Amino acid sequence: MVSTIKLIIFFVGSAGIIYISLPSLRSYRFHGFYRFFAWEAILALILLNINYWFVDPFSVHQIFAWFFLIVSLFLVIHGVQLLRIVGKPDESREDEGLVGLEKTTRLVTVGAYKYIRHPLYSSLFFLAWGAFFKMPSWPGGALAVAATAFLVVTAKIEEKENIHFFGSEYEDYIKRTRMFVPYVF
Repeated sequence: MVSTIKLIIFFVGSAGIIYISLPSLRSYRFHGFYRFFAWEAILALILLNINYWFVDPFSVHQIFAWFFLIVSLFLVIHGVQLLRIVGKPDESREDEGLVGLEKTTRLVTVGAYKYIRHPLYSSLFFLAWGAFFKMPSWPGGALAVAATAFLVVTAKIEEKENIHFFGSEYEDYIKRTRMFVPYVF
């Protein structure tokens, strides 16, 4: 893809990410502030490797990439469904910096949430590494590591927010689960 087109897509995509993240960008205390940078790194990584998305589809790195991307897709669909159905998001929840689906009123501990605390961030984690494995490179590795670091910071801050809202129930939940990958991380 021509560099100019990639640059235009990056700026348009960034404008959308800024729009979604606007409530959180007002303060570094909110988890959405750091999630914004993870999203930006992932967008840059996807655009970096977009020309290689379907090149040499049966190579080892492409097989890893597709596996990670499929896991990412499953986690985002599954996680959103559980947040809507079990989490009971409610606009009356007054937590500053939260948007829409994040305003859950019940702690979700079923499905993927039984094993990992952040399936949606886990989805982004797998998306970043899936995009990286499309065509591994040093710049791509730097973007994937940056996205991962921002996702970890995002999750840590969100956990503080969740402890504030859900209390000891969430603290107990932390002890039983992993952050992004069941039994591992």
